[in-house]
Amino acid sequence: MDVKGIKFFTFTFILLFLCVNAASAQAYSNWWFTLEQGKQMFRQGDYGHALLTFEDARRQRRTMYDRMERDLIDLLSVTEARRMGDSLDWVDRFIQERRYAAAGEALDELYYRVSKDSLQNSASAALSALGALKDYPEAEYWIGEVYLTEGEPALALDQFQKALSMRPLLENPGFTVELMYKIAGIYRIRREYNEMERTLLSILSADTLWAGGGSGTDPSDRQPQPDAVARRVSFARQAMNRTLENDGITRFLTLYRYANAECEKAHRLLGFFYYETGRHSRAQDHLMFSFLIQNTRVIDEVIQRRYDFTFTGLESLASEFARNQLILDYIDKNEYYKTAYYLASSLHGNGKTTAARNVWNFLSVQNRAGEWQTRAASQLRSPSVETALEMP
Repeated sequence: MDVKGIKFFTFTFILLFLCVNAASAQAYSNWWFTLEQGKQMFRQGDYGHALLTFEDARRQRRTMYDRMERDLIDLLSVTEARRMGDSLDWVDRFIQERRYAAAGEALDELYYRVSKDSLQNSASAALSALGALKDYPEAEYWIGEVYLTEGEPALALDQFQKALSMRPLLENPGFTVELMYKIAGIYRIRREYNEMERTLLSILSADTLWAGGGSGTDPSDRQPQPDAVARRVSFARQAMNRTLENDGITRFLTLYRYANAECEKAHRLLGFFYYETGRHSRAQDHLMFSFLIQNTRVIDEVIQRRYDFTFTGLESLASEFARNQLILDYIDKNEYYKTAYYLASSLHGNGKTTAARNVWNFLSVQNRAGEWQTRAASQLRSPSVETALEMP
């Protein structure tokens, strides 16, 4: 073989080697890109390929962290490394001095995902934490979305619960609440109402005004609150209820504002559920919070457009709705008129007919309210407590 042939062979070999290694590295590290590809397929309605792609993303992530775990184990198995004991600082220094690139890459990835301080200078803790990163809650969630769309709620529920169990690994910790809503929704479809109720109440356990919970994003991790906090929360809720019952909806919404959007849906769904099952007092509590949050959000949006706006009543606020498509979309999505109707109905069920009529009067002149306008007008003519549903 002449010199040119040798050079060509050498160049071809190097190019092939680089391509193979690049492909291998890509297979290890691009699990997040694979997940995005799956999302795009899902949104285009290609559910079969989306499912396979989400499973690929899960497998790619596990493969990458398996490799890194092995690399770190190999390093820690070296005789000189074992002599350093469990000191992570010494392991870091050993890696740098001896240029163990693979183990260094593994620890760099770990420190990117986990605070080094949380490992307490323990090499064994680092190894354990690296192994825990193999799970991919986002991929589990999207696999569940495919199952739910394809009419397999039981399989979807398993996936959502699996993703929830991996919540410390979520890229967005706030997604925990969304997962819990998904789980509650499936329980509702399956008529497992006790589990639905438990899940929604768990979401509300982090709501400071409702339960005195902390401000963290994971309701399931909330710690029990001292009695003093519970008493303050109870007093605040009693004061809000007294204002609503004795002074009416206008005074209530003039005095109070609350913008906890994460919890609004849980209050609303629980309010509907408790009303349907004849528990009007509990329904009133939750629907009061839901309607307060909804109106706080709407008033804030109006003020963004009209800085001089002052709330004087629901009728004047409703006149602003048609001027803002964002508000119209919000009240449709969050069942604004239905919430108002059942808030009034729960007040009536609790014997607070005057306060109930305040809200029904508002609904009865809202053409956009549709069914809830008609039903409110009927209640004004002949108030009644609607038949409650029986628990399954």
